[in-house]
Amino acid sequence: MAFAEGIPGERGQYNGKVTLLVVLSCVVAASGGLIFGYDLGVSGGVTSMDPFLKKFFPNVYRRMKEGTKISNYCKFDSQLLTLFTSSLYLSGLVSSLFASTVTRVFGRKASMLVAGVAVLIGSALGGAASNLYMLVFGRLFLGIGLGFGNQSIPLYISEMALPKHRGAMNIIFDTGVGIGVLIANIINFCTEKIDGGWGWRISLSMAAVPASILTIGAIILPDTPNSLIQKDNNLEKAKRVLQRIRGTNDVQQELDDLLKASSISKTTKDPFKKILQRKYRPQLVMAVAIPFFAQMTGINVITFYAPILFRTIGLRESSSLLSAVVIRCFNVGCTFISMFVVDKQGRRVLFMLGGIQMLATQVTIGGFMTALLGDHGGLSKASAYVVLVLICIYISGFGLSWGPLGWLVPSEIYPLEIRSAGQSITVAVSFFFCFLIGQTFLAMLCHMKAGIFFFFGGWVALMTLFIYFFLPETKNVPIEKVEKLWKEHWFWKRFVGDEVDDSIYKLDK
Repeated sequence: MAFAEGIPGERGQYNGKVTLLVVLSCVVAASGGLIFGYDLGVSGGVTSMDPFLKKFFPNVYRRMKEGTKISNYCKFDSQLLTLFTSSLYLSGLVSSLFASTVTRVFGRKASMLVAGVAVLIGSALGGAASNLYMLVFGRLFLGIGLGFGNQSIPLYISEMALPKHRGAMNIIFDTGVGIGVLIANIINFCTEKIDGGWGWRISLSMAAVPASILTIGAIILPDTPNSLIQKDNNLEKAKRVLQRIRGTNDVQQELDDLLKASSISKTTKDPFKKILQRKYRPQLVMAVAIPFFAQMTGINVITFYAPILFRTIGLRESSSLLSAVVIRCFNVGCTFISMFVVDKQGRRVLFMLGGIQMLATQVTIGGFMTALLGDHGGLSKASAYVVLVLICIYISGFGLSWGPLGWLVPSEIYPLEIRSAGQSITVAVSFFFCFLIGQTFLAMLCHMKAGIFFFFGGWVALMTLFIYFFLPETKNVPIEKVEKLWKEHWFWKRFVGDEVDDSIYKLDK
């Protein structure tokens, strides 16, 4: 059985180098990752703060203080509490589908601008919330921002970067996610100590900082050459931008490929209908499977609820928040490692290594907690810190693999004519399962107890096998030429077949 490892013997590379404009574009765009990560991290932290629970979720607070009457695994089981966390993802799901049209018709920058403004509004509402309605409306606006941002930003980075640097550049987005969660955990740890019980307001409003960076960047930075050709057919402007971001005047080969891809995309009236065609079956499957599997790693369980999880096993409020900070440091560190090796070792190797590491630690954590944590009481301090170490190892595996690659791979596999639709499907599926897991996790924890780790471990085993058999290697392949990989893959060639036009995707030797 042959597995596609790229385009054999042909790595069509364009002229250019890493320019300051590309770096600035990627850093500003990655502030969207910072927003996503911050919102992921902040909600789990504030929902473990007593003043926040007393004000908005008094029943949960009362149940938490009832001591031994309620199972350790069920103290935080509240549909209202999970609605606060997961409403953001339902809003993101719906808005990501609208973002596809905005991104295609008005450009990547337009969607990034909408994202920045929506998050500014959402963070203001959250910080000023006086009742549950304001709190949830703030989360809905944050969801709109994340829907537009997560749909457009990975595309923006992939289209701005050179093929040989695309992996590292795109992982900047996920690095932003990891740093955002880390910053949220640190801020939660500090604000929890503020006298008067209003520290949660600072936590919820600080998302405005990266949102401001994204908004300003979306105004002053250029749109991608791909987008300029697709929406305006402005070849001269596209060529000038391409020359600026590549740092050379010799960009004709890359410009020709962009024009060919654009000529195909202009025949597409409805990209969502187009992606359902048989020849786009591999892209459609990946658009659904990769974000689905990324959520089924169980990572958002750890990210949303790490402080709650550590309080479940017996750590105090401050200790649980500090433990969440330690976890994110491991994640960010491994994401940086992934950034430096992804364009050398490839995507598939990192998926395999990360999958094996996550599976081993989830099974170990599940067994450990099954043996030592019952419905009442807590773990010993030493045992709690063993769980912390195991979770750090688990999250390191995620930081090497599904964390960054779950965003990178979908952004680089779609041809231009279905790119905005494909990325919208990826984001919508991601948000749907974020919502579903966010809404059901506390109830699952209550009923499945430590078995929750075996549940997600089974999914990690399945997704690792899926990557091994069905995902071709995309490292160093120009984004407008990735489609040829499917034709040469042992399984997907039966769907794509001869429908890929070799005259369009032929690589220069």
